[in-house]
Amino acid sequence: MDKTYSPHAIEQRWYQLWEQSGYFAANREGASYCIMIPPPNVTGSLHMGHAFQDTIMDALTRYHRMKGHNALWQPGTDHAGIATQMVVERIINADGKTRHDYGRDAFIEKVWEWKEQSGGTITRQLRRMGSSLDWEKERFTMDDGMSAAVQEVFIKLYEEGLIYRGKRLVNWDPVLHTAVSDLEVLSEEEAGSMWHMRYPLSNGTGHLIVATTRPETMLGDAAVAVHPDDERYKHLIGELVELPLTGRLIPIIADDYVDPEFGTGCVKITPAHDFNDYEVWGRHKHMNVIADQPHGGLINIFTVDAAIRANDDGFEIIPQAYIGLDRFEARKRIVADLEAQGLLEKIADHKLMVPRGDRTGAVIEPFLTNQWYVKIAPLAKPAIEAVETGAIKFVPDNWKNTYFEWMRNIQDWCISRQIWWGHRIPAWYDDKGNTYVAHSEQEVREQHGLAADYPLHQDEDVLDTWFSSALWPFSTLGWPDKTPELAAHYPTSVLVTGFDIIFFWVARMIMMGLKFQGEVPFKEVYIHGLVRDAEGQKMSKSKGNVLDPIDIIDGIALETLVEKRVSGMMQPHLAKKIEQATRKQFPDGIPSYGTDALRFTFASLASTGRDIRFDLQRTEGYRNFCNKLWNAARYVLMNTEGQDNGVDCAECSYSPADLWILSRLNRTIADTSSAIDSYRFDLAAQAIYEFTWNEYCDWYLELAKISLQSDDALLQRGTRQTLLRVLETVLRLAHPIMPFITEEIWQRVGPLAGVTAATIMLQPYPESDASAIDAAAETQVKWAMDFILGIRRIRGEMNIAPGKPLNVLLQNGSANDQANLKQLESYLLKLGRLESITWLNADDNAPESAIALVGDMKILIPMAGLIDKDAELARLDKEIQRIEKELPRIEGKLGNAAFVDKAPADVIAKEREKRAGLQSSLANLQEQYAKIKAL
Repeated sequence: MDKTYSPHAIEQRWYQLWEQSGYFAANREGASYCIMIPPPNVTGSLHMGHAFQDTIMDALTRYHRMKGHNALWQPGTDHAGIATQMVVERIINADGKTRHDYGRDAFIEKVWEWKEQSGGTITRQLRRMGSSLDWEKERFTMDDGMSAAVQEVFIKLYEEGLIYRGKRLVNWDPVLHTAVSDLEVLSEEEAGSMWHMRYPLSNGTGHLIVATTRPETMLGDAAVAVHPDDERYKHLIGELVELPLTGRLIPIIADDYVDPEFGTGCVKITPAHDFNDYEVWGRHKHMNVIADQPHGGLINIFTVDAAIRANDDGFEIIPQAYIGLDRFEARKRIVADLEAQGLLEKIADHKLMVPRGDRTGAVIEPFLTNQWYVKIAPLAKPAIEAVETGAIKFVPDNWKNTYFEWMRNIQDWCISRQIWWGHRIPAWYDDKGNTYVAHSEQEVREQHGLAADYPLHQDEDVLDTWFSSALWPFSTLGWPDKTPELAAHYPTSVLVTGFDIIFFWVARMIMMGLKFQGEVPFKEVYIHGLVRDAEGQKMSKSKGNVLDPIDIIDGIALETLVEKRVSGMMQPHLAKKIEQATRKQFPDGIPSYGTDALRFTFASLASTGRDIRFDLQRTEGYRNFCNKLWNAARYVLMNTEGQDNGVDCAECSYSPADLWILSRLNRTIADTSSAIDSYRFDLAAQAIYEFTWNEYCDWYLELAKISLQSDDALLQRGTRQTLLRVLETVLRLAHPIMPFITEEIWQRVGPLAGVTAATIMLQPYPESDASAIDAAAETQVKWAMDFILGIRRIRGEMNIAPGKPLNVLLQNGSANDQANLKQLESYLLKLGRLESITWLNADDNAPESAIALVGDMKILIPMAGLIDKDAELARLDKEIQRIEKELPRIEGKLGNAAFVDKAPADVIAKEREKRAGLQSSLANLQEQYAKIKAL
């Protein structure tokens, strides 16, 4: 093995060999263990959330593969309708063209060209993460098989009356000209205004004051609502008000939706442009004063661009002065006209949540359009029951409450999008208004006896990307065909995903799986938290705190990192601030940590919490852990290569340390397996780390040296065998989390331990052997460790050189202590750097000594002649004086209200930490001074 651990020298080499050798393939005997990857967008690149959940899924897959399961981790990508269309449109826009210049079919060909050339970024990055996906089975949500599944589901749901077309409110992106899902809308608080407008009572007796953040929408008002119990307005219910600027009369209605405490207690109802108002309208649309209005009160005032529309519907609703104006220009004009007519009460500053499209940044408009919907209630009922009965289990369990809350209040699902890239809706129309749904136009003509020249045109819309994703667990396995893969792997074992898509994806997969397979799509749903930065902030481009997992693996120079963080920002004015913060946080850029250290970091953070705070200092610590494992392996190899290691059942004898480490190993195996089985990867990582670093490397390797240096050949052989057995087992234990370094080391260690095979990947995962757990050996070696640590603590406190041999006296020991000393004395002498160990009789007077305790037994180190008393007192006094000068300065700073009020929280925390450290050091030094002065 190379002298130093270099992840780049091994990672890509091993991954290529694994993939080329077919080790990821689910083609083995054994029960199925199947995970479906949440399909990343084909346009995307790996972010920290992907890297985190991919680490979890890969660890589970590798673990179960080693456990003997026929493990399938199903790969694939999502066609990402809106995102992909935008990418390709930008490319053709750069050539001075639009998609309309190409036409639909030619534009779709351009998208496919882009996908073949540039759509593989994220799958290459998944390989960098060590993901053992069965790449031979890779799917794409627009491939032929998936498209057939999507079409089949749409047609069957339509034939059962579970898909319909209707006019309802949707989130509308006025730049993309399409409906978007709630997940594609980002709402953030912004500074705005609240306009208070006067709506005159039609009988001339006064006016109502209505407050709004969107005054332009008043053109579509259908009513003013008040609370039925509001004493200020009860007597006005049923009266009419004049809608300013329009000449229309609208009613005052009573509805519980109104909060009397908010604003004036009067709410304008604009049902075609507000989701809550639409619900209010639904409760009152039967009233004549609303039903008799144009469009039954459901008055749309916008074009698809969110400009004020023309009066092209047979009604003169919109004043000519505003037609054609952009909504924000119309807002200015309307406010000015209200003020000119004395109908503007006041304008107040107001903070409000503004919904913007995640792709365009445009303010999203609630908009009334014809869309396709899934009637969801009949599908939701069995999906709720599946979780209630335990057929599907959420981990952590509390997430089922979030699921129930949404599912029990579920609305019909809008599944159409007004774009070109995606699964085109299999519906055709004729000029008479008939709708035909089938697999093809030819099938429509055959089923309905329509002539070849009878005019038909296909629906222009495509299906929401989430529609195809909802079929992912069974469509990827070959449905609607009855394939061997579908029979073997459905239902799948577990879904690993973030809490933000429980509604958008998890629930819909459950509904579709039950509907089309008659079984749940997965037995468990492991919900993980959101990866945040070290301070707990959400990672975002605008905050400048995004970390790229590949940069952590490979490292990145400072200038490249700065350029990456400030380029392509939607808020360029933040670039300078982000550059300064980046230069301060990463003055030397980000060093290369390798994949295993990053994966181990993710595993260590995979607790049950809602948030995952990612700190590169942890990754640095786990890179050191990799180094520790590497160096331990080199030491073991140096002592075992070319030696008789007892692998052929040769006679061996074992030291207490050998028995202890084997016992601790088997406990660690049990703890690690239990943790992985319960999705506590943090506990699994902790168990592996603590055993490997603290017990195997720090203690056992040192204790083993003593056996290897003995004259007992059987003991030497037993220790070499134990060194190898434990290391080989640890490599298999850690492999699911750290695949590369474990494979590299195992190739050298495995044969020495008597295992000859092509890869660690297909070796059995360690099983805990209860017969190897030896409580007596653990107690005995723990006694020796406490003894040695006591000696080392005294050396540190008394400033005694580590290599200076010491004479030790023991007092107040039990028969058990005496037996332990007899058996373990060689460990104590060597590791404690002791010259002698002598028992004192009960009536012997002990000299002035430093004392350590192991249970009731006293370890005495006589101080006479060990240290220069005066010199040590002088040293301690100097250190005490230094701290006594420093401490008041920090206490004064923390006692200064001006400093505490103005300084950043992290600066104050550091000062408090510094104060606590100095106070602790001062107490220790004063105690030490008193001890030495008493000698």
